[in-house]
Amino acid sequence: MYRHCESFGGLPVRVFAPDDEELGEPSAFAWRVEEAGYPAPVGGFEGKLAALAERGGDAVRSLVLGTWGFADGNAFPLEALLDVAPRLTGLRALFLADLTPEESEISWIEHDDITPLFAAFPALEALRVRGSVLLSPVAHPALTELAFESGGLPSETVRALGDCDLPALRHLELWLGVPEYGGDTEVDDLAGVLEGGLLPALENLGLCNSPVSDALAAAAVDAPITAQLDVLDLSLGTLGDTGAEALIAGRAKLAHLQRLDLHHHWITPEARARLVAALPGVEVDLSEFIRPGLYERKDRRYTAVSE
Repeated sequence: MYRHCESFGGLPVRVFAPDDEELGEPSAFAWRVEEAGYPAPVGGFEGKLAALAERGGDAVRSLVLGTWGFADGNAFPLEALLDVAPRLTGLRALFLADLTPEESEISWIEHDDITPLFAAFPALEALRVRGSVLLSPVAHPALTELAFESGGLPSETVRALGDCDLPALRHLELWLGVPEYGGDTEVDDLAGVLEGGLLPALENLGLCNSPVSDALAAAAVDAPITAQLDVLDLSLGTLGDTGAEALIAGRAKLAHLQRLDLHHHWITPEARARLVAALPGVEVDLSEFIRPGLYERKDRRYTAVSE
């Protein structure tokens, strides 16, 4: 998030310029559309998006949408994307708001309810959204990857995800964030996701960037969905020895995992050693240990991403 993505949807990113005489093969690139000028010309972003849809049409496979002018506090122009959807029938991968902190802090990136995107792009396979996200329960038969990067993901969005019918989804990544920026999610809000009844294909679950990582670890151990996972990701949050002990106690339910991602954590060296020993067949990522009191008071933990 500190620099623009260089590839997306398995394709290298290329910035779209309307005055380019030759696009080459539109399906060979992840097209980046942005209006980086300030002050941005009225309709500049929307015009570029429409031009790409006109010229690339159904050959466009991957789309990365950057800044739409002055993005701080100004919601992403969703209607502009919905307007061009009938021309982008070949779209398979979509990244909304690939912005760096210099362009907008993540907590200042706003989106209207993105639910209409699912109907507008029925063939979409990968969706990544950065910023505050609103969502209603929805069904989508083709989506395999879904990621919400947020400094504060609303609990109503998390609950809605639990009611979404996503039979092909293999990768779900949620940056839950902190209450100060709207991230009011508690473990109970994740009940639908952790039950997994509408996510039969899920293999990779990320419950990331949370101030309640210890509680999430305990919940994940006993969650029905964990039995089908290859990867459990509790990174970027506040995991400490309490969460580590829950994982150790539940090692029999985690031994099938290929990877357990815990990077950015407060687990002491002794507990780390016990955790690794408890899961000998699992790749456990314990990088980015935060030493208590290094930058803050010893009893304060913080998520990797908030403002």
